[in-house]
Amino acid sequence: MSAFAADDWARSEAMSSQEEIRRVRRLADRVKADLGDLTAEEQAQIGEAVAVVRRSRSVMLGMPRIGQPCPTCTPGGPHEQGHGRRPPRRR
Repeated sequence: MSAFAADDWARSEAMSSQEEIRRVRRLADRVKADLGDLTAEEQAQIGEAVAVVRRSRSVMLGMPRIGQPCPTCTPGGPHEQGHGRRPPRRR
């Protein structure tokens, strides 16, 4: 398979088909219609649940954090010499 054929395949597999898009839109329309049948209290509970999911998603989908480097991790530091033990004696 040539690189161009692989690119075309990846592009077509990555994009949603029109049928998939229609199905998701129909599902969203049904959910919106069903939400209208709920009581105000039930709608508020769903709103709270959605807010919790959105907050947790924004945390999980953010850029990974990089911790502070180890203060003793310098070239030739203790980490290269056996975690703080004396370096081996040279003979």
